[in-house]
Amino acid sequence: MNSVLRAVVLYVILMLLFRLSGKRSLAQITTFDFVLVLIVGEATQQALLGEDFSLTNAFLVILTLVGLDTVMSLWKQRSPQVEKWIDGVPVIIVAEGKLLQDRMKQARVDADDILAAARELHGLERMDQIKYAVLERSGGISIIPKP
Repeated sequence: MNSVLRAVVLYVILMLLFRLSGKRSLAQITTFDFVLVLIVGEATQQALLGEDFSLTNAFLVILTLVGLDTVMSLWKQRSPQVEKWIDGVPVIIVAEGKLLQDRMKQARVDADDILAAARELHGLERMDQIKYAVLERSGGISIIPKP
């Protein structure tokens, strides 16, 4: 039972932590982010298993985490508010070639990120060639070029 409670608590804490860290932290992982994820993974493993490294305990922890994930996905399907809070909503960060600085600051996105997406997706070179840039729920940036 102790392992199940540990799994539930860590699942909730990690969901909150990654939700609060913002969309961009998951979409564009840097070397620093990767090292952090490895360390968090190791710390999580230690916290989940404690002193019991048996296969039974590991199976119980995995079953609990998969069960929690399934329950969360069902809850998101039934409640738009829960889905919005967990996954976020798309945010327009450029409109008619103009940067929406307040939204960019809140999402921790800069002009270089937007221009990189514009180059990669459409070969655009300048901000004035962008009709809209949207920070998607996944953390990626979608570009709608001007006609």
